[in-house]
Amino acid sequence: MKKIFVLTVAFIAGFALVANAGSIKPGQTAKCNDAKSITLETAGAANSAGGKDGFTDNDRGGANLSIWKSSTFTTIPITLGPNDNNDSLNGTDGGKTGLPRRGGMGKHKVTLVGQNNFSRGDSLGDISGLVKITNTGVNAVTVTCN
Repeated sequence: MKKIFVLTVAFIAGFALVANAGSIKPGQTAKCNDAKSITLETAGAANSAGGKDGFTDNDRGGANLSIWKSSTFTTIPITLGPNDNNDSLNGTDGGKTGLPRRGGMGKHKVTLVGQNNFSRGDSLGDISGLVKITNTGVNAVTVTCN
């Protein structure tokens, strides 16, 4: 009886950590099966300076993911850009610093589109079959399987 209870609890706990698309929190996994495209987007966490000595405690709103593909049995890391930018001080001082205006910090949203007959196993080109996306960062990520 104890074995059945333990197995039931383990199954429920394992199922609670797996989602089928939608928003995944840190440590959770989403699955897409035979998707034509997969869209990954940071869930909009703003830059937070609540860490030690006023530094950021949430990767400036960025996201880190690990993508496993059943088609090639490979795991690929991917990082989405933060929710803020890296503008220099001239954005607030009217250009008195003499520095050129700096751009953004990457993309907070990316869409992976499957490519037929893609041969590199270390690439995201082949998203056929089962694809598992695990949130390895500190911010939530929205996963959409199309």
